[in-house]
Amino acid sequence: MNTGSRKLYRSRQNRVIFGVCGGLAEFFGVDPSIVRLIFVLGVLFGFGSFAFLYLILFFVVPEEPIA
Repeated sequence: MNTGSRKLYRSRQNRVIFGVCGGLAEFFGVDPSIVRLIFVLGVLFGFGSFAFLYLILFFVVPEEPIA
């Protein structure tokens, strides 16, 4: 098990639009569908604040390096 620091990246494999939800799912070790569902519900019931958060993460979080 790697006890070093983990880094948050936008996913290249688990992407639907920009890979933000896939990257968050890989970082936290959960299914990407759960993260996507949370974001969709957040956009619908959070009055767009999750859409704004998604755009910020798209610009701030780097894409996963090619292995």
